[in-house]
Amino acid sequence: MKDLKLFTIQYVGLKEGEHNFEYQIDKSFFDYFEFDDFNSVAIQVSLGFEKKTTLMQLHFKVEGSVNVNCDLTNEPYDEPIQGEFELVVKFGHEYNDENEEILILPYGEYELNVAHHIYELIILSVPNKRVHPGVKDGTLKSEILNKLEELSLGSKKEQENNDQSETDPRWDSLKKLLTDK
Repeated sequence: MKDLKLFTIQYVGLKEGEHNFEYQIDKSFFDYFEFDDFNSVAIQVSLGFEKKTTLMQLHFKVEGSVNVNCDLTNEPYDEPIQGEFELVVKFGHEYNDENEEILILPYGEYELNVAHHIYELIILSVPNKRVHPGVKDGTLKSEILNKLEELSLGSKKEQENNDQSETDPRWDSLKKLLTDK
């Protein structure tokens, strides 16, 4: 956790107004959170920090790419990501982070670690379904894709023809009830 101190902002010494912080995120950042879904990471984080008399406003912006494995073919590829997040930090009698957009710190605090907020923003910026761009445009050649194509049920027209020719006789009897009225 020693390296996560880079993400600690000591706001007591800062003047009121806007401040900017820049962070470069790589794979080692995610090792602290024991998250190993990414093969490699190259992300730039910009943090706009506005200090006011009674609260602080933080604007996180992430841009870059993460190397992940495709959910269909397991081929690694770079997934571009970008995301933004607003956080308001207020002061109160006790720590409270129940609301995702408002963080309440105790009155005696003098610093804020933003590493966990950056981690969550990056994780939530990655799409749930990761599909290699070569799969989408048909340029990726892979044994897995060939096997999936071979095992697929066939085209929709073939399925419709099979469905129409093979009907269950019980359904035919029920259809007669509708037409006998």
